[in-house]
Amino acid sequence: MTSPDIVIAARDVTLSLRSSAGMVEILRGVSLDVPRGQSLAILGPSGSGKSSLMAVLAGLEQASGGTVNVAGADFHGLSEDGLAIARRGRIGIVLQAFHLIPTMTALENVAVPLELAGIADPFGRAAAELTAVGLGHRLDHYPAQLSGGEQQRVAIARATAPGPAILFADEPTGNLDAATGHNIVEMLFARQAETGATLVLITHDVELAGRCARVVEMRDGRIVSDRAPA
Repeated sequence: MTSPDIVIAARDVTLSLRSSAGMVEILRGVSLDVPRGQSLAILGPSGSGKSSLMAVLAGLEQASGGTVNVAGADFHGLSEDGLAIARRGRIGIVLQAFHLIPTMTALENVAVPLELAGIADPFGRAAAELTAVGLGHRLDHYPAQLSGGEQQRVAIARATAPGPAILFADEPTGNLDAATGHNIVEMLFARQAETGATLVLITHDVELAGRCARVVEMRDGRIVSDRAPA
């Protein structure tokens, strides 16, 4: 059992993946509690395990060992389909690549997942989310007609539209220039403040990590520090 104030509870999480050289240990006994509504940066260089930890906590990857409880859902032993069901409504994900469907408008990219999840008034809700990220005038535009920053705003709207308890963002500015990336970061924190969601930000950027209330630093698949930013 976990406290209702703890939205992510991970205990002794391990992850091993098979490679041509055999099994490789990616995560090596990670334990982490994240309170509801907190902004948390998971910081580390490439290969530190930060994106793999996000994948496990977001239900994109099944842990090899340990326990993971996210927003009241126990991920232990769930199949790929089971994890997908557990993510629904609990978790929103923003990635470095925008992953928008090119044949759908901005509105459809946000509304169709809501419709498939059985959420009421999906197009109205999608329009409201896109308006909240400053794209109310771009609802009928296709991804190819949008700038990189606008596409990432669509991705943010898609992630926040179901009202998830947790928003994961993995290097969300990686495909953007510095000015656009700054605007996207401001948008992420604004949407977190407006929705009350927990924000878990995966980054290699120390300055960006410092925007969060808490910074967890990883090296070689382990947490090496857990602190408030300076």
